[in-house]
Amino acid sequence: MDMTKVLVIGSISDLGLIGLAQKVESPEIHYLLLGGGDATQLGKYGVTKVYTLSAQVDEASLAETLVNLISTNNYSVIITPPVNKYFKTTIPIAAQKTSAPVLVDVLDLKQGGNTFEVTLNGVGNRAQVTVKVTDRVFLMAPPARFKPVEKVTTVTTESLQPKAITGIKVVSTEEKPKGKVRIEDAELIVSVGRGFKKQEDLKLAFELAEVLGAEIGCSRPIAADLKWLSEDHWVGLSGHKVRPKLYMAVGISGQPQHLAGMMESKTVVVINSDPNAPFFKNCDYGVVEDLYKFVPALTKKLREILKK
Repeated sequence: MDMTKVLVIGSISDLGLIGLAQKVESPEIHYLLLGGGDATQLGKYGVTKVYTLSAQVDEASLAETLVNLISTNNYSVIITPPVNKYFKTTIPIAAQKTSAPVLVDVLDLKQGGNTFEVTLNGVGNRAQVTVKVTDRVFLMAPPARFKPVEKVTTVTTESLQPKAITGIKVVSTEEKPKGKVRIEDAELIVSVGRGFKKQEDLKLAFELAEVLGAEIGCSRPIAADLKWLSEDHWVGLSGHKVRPKLYMAVGISGQPQHLAGMMESKTVVVINSDPNAPFFKNCDYGVVEDLYKFVPALTKKLREILKK
């Protein structure tokens, strides 16, 4: 059987994507490594070639670099991390220029001959959809969902010179400050919503998160509308997809857009003063109470317990 060429794009922490690549029949897996890291460790999981970039690139340049790389090597499957602003710009440009579809929030992949069956979340995480593809396809998937199987190979590396794109001019770029843990990787998350009346009141959630050793997440209005937190904290269909062991939603009503980003959480706790909040239908534990009374009391109790 001829080998199917697969290109995985991501950082050194996105190794889970190799697990999805391994679902292809007889895959030849290459990796475009972004952000640096030890390329040789990728050979532990069957990656035979690793590309690195000779310089940091903006979205437009990466898209053009991808187009050249895909066309030269005839990759059938291109796998990237979940949607974020960087890939939202890069992947559609590359997909359009290579005449390939983009499938988002991929859960599984099967191959039968020249046909790929891709299962993905649909309808705001309320359904699973299977799509058949008979040509090149871009897949965006959460790395944490997949676990690569060890299959040691020899890795060769190649440094790529970024390609310039015509027709698009990047005026400026500004790096966002990031915490030591990406919210997609967090095992414990305390997430805040419109139940908080003022930005300074978010300190209640930050104190609770500190006691738990959790990261802070938020619903769309907090990041996109009110700008109380950066978009790094945004959980939802248009934000980040998370799969923590504990997801605590404080003052969040639970609209489908937000649920789409956290439905794979292992345990969900909801704190809301509205007993009819939709989130109560999608949680393991629910507390109907004013967050301004309950959260400080919970934080105090947890501190007492953890001191023992």
